[in-house]
Amino acid sequence: MPKPELVSKSAAAASGAGAAVKPNPTSKPSLTIKRRLKAPPAKVYGAWTEPEKIKHWWGPGESETLLAEVDLQVGGSFRVVFRMSDGEEHDVRGVYREIVPNEKLVFSWHWRTTPERVSQVTVSLKKDGDFTLLTLFHEQFFDEAARDGHQRGWSSTLDRLEKYIAS
Repeated sequence: MPKPELVSKSAAAASGAGAAVKPNPTSKPSLTIKRRLKAPPAKVYGAWTEPEKIKHWWGPGESETLLAEVDLQVGGSFRVVFRMSDGEEHDVRGVYREIVPNEKLVFSWHWRTTPERVSQVTVSLKKDGDFTLLTLFHEQFFDEAARDGHQRGWSSTLDRLEKYIAS
């Protein structure tokens, strides 16, 4: 499994071969995780957009999804509540900013406990034979600690998505 890229906006924006990247102290951390899933894009897209399917894979580790709500339209919202194995519940919400069926979802992201920390998630899907290349780009984190926590959470959550898609 490839290791997720952890980059700042300034690094992601750099272009050209051999371009020197200087850290930008005003940029916010981001992360990119890529997966190759054995399913067509429509199946993967459905797993991200249909509440009954979301409940089967959302959340890291051995968490249980308690609630999944989706208003799949630009300006519509989503909400997912899950419980960790230690009993702690997490409630995440967002608003859809861009929707391209079977190709792309862009949505805001914030936890109920920290509504002032809004970040953005882009999920891109690309057909690759009998597989789908999924790229998750999560940007505008409050700080590197938030990014690193989300990297662990997303990696584990995408492991669960991969198992769900394969079933």
